[in-house]
Amino acid sequence: MKLFQKLLVASTTLSLITPLAAQASDSVNLEEMNGYSRSNSKVQRFDSKTFINKVSEDLADLKGRVDGLEAQQNELEAGGFSDTTTMDGKAIFTIGAVDYDESDDSEAVQAYYSYTLNLNSSFTGDDNLYVRIKTGNSDDWTTSKDYGTYLSSSKGNSDALKVDKIWYQFPIGENNTIWVGPKIENYYMHGTTPSIYKPVTKQFTLGGNGNAYGASTDTGAGWAYQADNGFAISSNIGTKSHTTQEDADENYIQSGILTDETKTSWATQIGYTQPNYSGSVMVNVKSNGWSDSYYKAGDINGDAVDSDQYTAIGLRGWWRPEDATSQLPSVSVGYDTTDYDGTTADAWFVGLNWNDVFNSDDKIGAAFGQPTSNEDSEVDPFAYELYYSFKPNDSVTMTPAIFGGSDRDGTAGGDIFGAVFETTFKF
Repeated sequence: MKLFQKLLVASTTLSLITPLAAQASDSVNLEEMNGYSRSNSKVQRFDSKTFINKVSEDLADLKGRVDGLEAQQNELEAGGFSDTTTMDGKAIFTIGAVDYDESDDSEAVQAYYSYTLNLNSSFTGDDNLYVRIKTGNSDDWTTSKDYGTYLSSSKGNSDALKVDKIWYQFPIGENNTIWVGPKIENYYMHGTTPSIYKPVTKQFTLGGNGNAYGASTDTGAGWAYQADNGFAISSNIGTKSHTTQEDADENYIQSGILTDETKTSWATQIGYTQPNYSGSVMVNVKSNGWSDSYYKAGDINGDAVDSDQYTAIGLRGWWRPEDATSQLPSVSVGYDTTDYDGTTADAWFVGLNWNDVFNSDDKIGAAFGQPTSNEDSEVDPFAYELYYSFKPNDSVTMTPAIFGGSDRDGTAGGDIFGAVFETTFKF
C-alpha cells in the first residue's frame, strides 16, 4: 500500500473514533444497547445465562431418555426370570439296538433323543421351587421294563414338551426339610443317598430300582431330618391321586389323596453317611396294587394286584476311596426283600465306578445283579451293564455301553443283549 493511501485510511479511522468517544463520555444505558443488539443482530450472542439454560435443557432431555430406558427395563424384567431363578439343561442323543433270544420285539438299530430343562427358584434363600420340563421320542425297548432295557435317559412323550416334575421344598429349623408337590417321586425326599453308582439302564439306579425304592411320579409329600453327624431319618408318601383306567373295558377308579382306593407308596428310611461311606435301610409299604419296579423278572408284581398291600425292605450301602486318584472303584450294593402275603421275593445289586482312568473326568461303570424274583422261581434271572464315559470337552459327554441278562424276564431262555452309544450335551 502506498504512503498516500495509508494516510487516507488513518485519517478516516480517526474521524470515526472521535464521535464514538464523545458519546461514550455521556451517560449511556448499556443494558438498552445490549438489548437492542440482541434483538436486532442476526449473529447469536452467548453469556452465562445462555449456557445455564442450554445445560438445563440437555439434562431434561437426558433424564427423559433415562426414564424411558428404565421403563423398558421394567417391562423386560416383568417378562423374564427373577434374580433367584436358575436354569440348566441337557440334550441326549441315543443310538442302539437290542438282540432278543425269546422275543418278537424289534431288533433294528434305532435313534432317540431326550431334552431336559431344570428350573430352580428361591423366595427366601433357603427354600426351592423345582420344575423339570422334559420331552423326547423314546419308544420300544428304551422304555420297556420287561427285560431291563429302559434307559435312564429315556423320555417317551411323543415330542411334547411337558412338565415332568414339580415340587416345593423348604426348611424347618436347621436340620429338617419338607417337600410337597403334585409331581414328585419319593426317592427325591430321602434323607440318605442310597447309591452313588451312575447307571445307563434305569434298573440299576438307587442301588436296584425295585420294590423298595421304585416310585412313580405323582402327588407326594415328605419330611427328612439330617443331623450334623451324618444320621438321617425320612418319611414320605406318594399317591396316584388321579382317575385311572383299570382295563380295556374302560372301567375307571375314582381316587383321591389317601382314600381307600388310592394307590399309595409310603417309604421310611434311616441312614448314616460319612464322606467316604454310607448305609441305610428302607421300609416301603405299598397299597392297592401299586407296581412300579424297573428291576423285576417278569410280572413279579402281578401278585400285588390281588393284595391290598405289600411291604418291601431295602438295604443299601456305598463306599468310595479317600484318595481321588486311587485306581480302586467306588462300590454300591443293595438288597431287597418283598412280602406278598406270605410269598417272598428278593433282589440284589452291585455297582462299580472307576474315575479318571485314562483321562481326566472319564468313568468306567459296571453293574450286575438279580432282579426281583419269587423264591420258588425255576430260573435265576441275571442282569448286567458295562460302559465307558468320556468328555471331549466340558459340556459334552460320550458313553458307549453294553447291557443284557439271562432269563431276564423270569422265564428260561429269556436272554438279551443290547448296545447303545449316547451323547450328552449340557448347558
